[in-house]
Amino acid sequence: MDWLHAGRVGRPHGLDGSFHVTRPNAPLLREAARVMIDDREFEVTRRAGTDRSPILRLAGHDDRTAAEALRGKDLLVARAGAPELGPDEWWAEDLTGCLVSDGDRQIGVVRQLLELPSCEVLEVERAGGGELLVPLVSDAVRQVDLDRRAIDVDLQFLGEE
Repeated sequence: MDWLHAGRVGRPHGLDGSFHVTRPNAPLLREAARVMIDDREFEVTRRAGTDRSPILRLAGHDDRTAAEALRGKDLLVARAGAPELGPDEWWAEDLTGCLVSDGDRQIGVVRQLLELPSCEVLEVERAGGGELLVPLVSDAVRQVDLDRRAIDVDLQFLGEE
């Protein structure tokens, strides 16, 4: 099964095994009945908080000590249960590893997708070393072709030559 990153287990919330989720991917967590942590699948037994600050509890984790033991671990949700994306939307996992170019000029490879306050950006590891941050806006990104695992960007817009 294919899994998508939905957040990270944060600090415990109360005494019943509930915990805060850090770096939440709200669309994934909102409907998830099950999550994967360290190659183990768990049923979500409680969902509280908000999209920006969700609180979860998992089956078999019924006290604060159990929640603390999960702290810092990644929460994954099955891709099959993920909501459908709109046009020009992608899961971060699908962009990681894509080749980035400006036309025929190769630039590098997407290392990760970062969420900044103003927008999401691609962190691109340049072929010759260093990094380039590319905002996911139409002026900077001309095309994303997931079938070819290629992203075409406009270096001139980014102030690069």
